[in-house]
This record gives sequence, C-alpha cells and structure tokens, in this order.
Amino acid sequence: MFGRKKHMNPRIDTLVGKSAKLVGDIEFSGGLHLDGRVAGNIRGSGDGKSALSISEHGGVDGTVEAASVVLNGSVNGDIFARERIVLGSQARVNGNVSYGIIEMAPGAVITGKLMPLAAGKVVPAAPEPSLDKIPPTADEILSGATKVA
Repeated sequence: MFGRKKHMNPRIDTLVGKSAKLVGDIEFSGGLHLDGRVAGNIRGSGDGKSALSISEHGGVDGTVEAASVVLNGSVNGDIFARERIVLGSQARVNGNVSYGIIEMAPGAVITGKLMPLAAGKVVPAAPEPSLDKIPPTADEILSGATKVA
C-alpha cells in the first residue's frame, strides 16, 4: 500500500532453539533466528544481507550488529541495525539503538538512546550547552552578580 514494499520473511539459515543457551560470541551470515538465550555478542556479516530475528522467547546479553533486526524478545546491550530494525510489542532493549530505519510497535520498550545512522555511521548528537558560554541576563549585569561554573 502507498508504494511501500511488503516485508517478506527473511530466509533462516541458522536456528537457535528455545531450550538452547549459548555462551560466547556468534558471527553469522544470511538469516539467524533466535528462540533461546545468548550470553555474548551477535554479529552479522558486513555484506548487507545479514538478518537477525529474536522471538519473544529469545534474549541476548551483549551487543547485536546486523543489517536487519526484528526483535520481539530482549537485548541487554547495544543494537546496531545498519539498514532496519523492527521492534515488536514485546521487545525490550536495555542499551542504545543505532539504526537506518526504525519501526516500533506500541508496547516496545527502549532504555537507552536512539541514534540514526547516516551512510553506515552514527550521526553525532548536538553538544550540550556549556554554562560558561551563556551570556549574563540583564538582572545579573545590573546587580553585578557573577556566575560560577
């Protein structure tokens, strides 16, 4: 509808079952579907075709990096979705999310920063204003008050 491409289910090359718990890092190419738990980092290949899906039963304690991420479970760590991230209603993220395109269903929770990517790089945030660069107000000038930073 409205000229948007329909989302097709990505091909699954690797499946981690609901009763599995992996300790250590995972590097994959193609599609990875996670129903179990991973205590470590998950990294998709940099060819732009890696797709990670995490079910409502799945979870990761570590950093997640892939071209496409579909999350319905939990991630305790940062997420780098170079192209797209889709957060389902049961998604829970305790970390920062860097993304190309983001879709978020009502009920999804992110405890961290959302950082859009521009051409594969994180867009820097605007710097916080410094107290020593704020000009004095008219009342401060008239009263002779000075600021201590």
